[in-house]
Amino acid sequence: MNDFERRILETMSSSLRCADLDTIQANIGLVCNQECVHCHVAASPRRRESMSWEIMEMVAEAARKSRCRLIDITGGAPELHPHFLRFVELLRQEGFLTQVRTNLTVLLEPEMKDIPAFLRDRQIPLAASLPCYLEKNVDSQRGAGVYAKSIQALLLLNSYGYGIEPELPLNLVYNPLGPLLPPKQAALQEDYRRELKVRFGVEFTHLICIANMPIGRFLAALRQQKKDGEYLRLLMDSFNPETLDYLMCRHQINVNWDGTLFDCDFNLALRWGVDASVPRHIRDFDPAVLVHRPIVTGEHCFGCTAGCGSSCSGSLIHSLA
Repeated sequence: MNDFERRILETMSSSLRCADLDTIQANIGLVCNQECVHCHVAASPRRRESMSWEIMEMVAEAARKSRCRLIDITGGAPELHPHFLRFVELLRQEGFLTQVRTNLTVLLEPEMKDIPAFLRDRQIPLAASLPCYLEKNVDSQRGAGVYAKSIQALLLLNSYGYGIEPELPLNLVYNPLGPLLPPKQAALQEDYRRELKVRFGVEFTHLICIANMPIGRFLAALRQQKKDGEYLRLLMDSFNPETLDYLMCRHQINVNWDGTLFDCDFNLALRWGVDASVPRHIRDFDPAVLVHRPIVTGEHCFGCTAGCGSSCSGSLIHSLA
């Protein structure tokens, strides 16, 4: 039993279990045009892992079976997947609300020129990575020149109505530069809105604050700085029991590019599949069983329960955020 599970038992008098299957998050590959220092799945231009069309069809079938509310497409840079357009088209034809997570800069690649119009025409919400409104901070985390390209991509999306028209949400994703908790989401959102509007004329819908998980490249950087223990203590000391009902692992299932099932994208990065008592591959998807599954946890889970809480949709406790 790990420290997080002990804390859960002390708080809830039971282990953590799934509550519903609101969202299916599909990581369709690890190919990316960037190589960010915080990337927990270690995506890069050198990766070749990519979801097959057969698995994509299984994801659509799982969505039918579970009657989920949202299919959340991520990567890597999902736009670089050879079946990306076909997959999005399939999901929208089925009537599923479908969101795409983008790193923004990929939209400036020559072969991506038709993507913004394609997404607009199908009213696909976007979650776009922009970990700060300051150039120095973004480039130190995501690479030299990424900030300028991100602003260019945001203006491009604005020109298609994203972040302006209500039916075209453009949400920006913030994560701290170092071993700190995210600040209050509402206040930081206003800072983003002011700075990006005044300096560039950029508009967006909402800001999503995500805590850095002590895994992957971020954990490696912490260890190099000898700050891994300090950060974990911060997360543990900031444990907030009010977050437990809203944890994303309790309301979703994550599908890896090879069809393996995980409780969340962070467990995917660690290769910690769903509990052995339930189906562990999308081909065996059974919503009646998976909806009640026990959640696989570790010390990194303190990152989702610290302070206002953290998820792929941002802060969990909005009254505090």
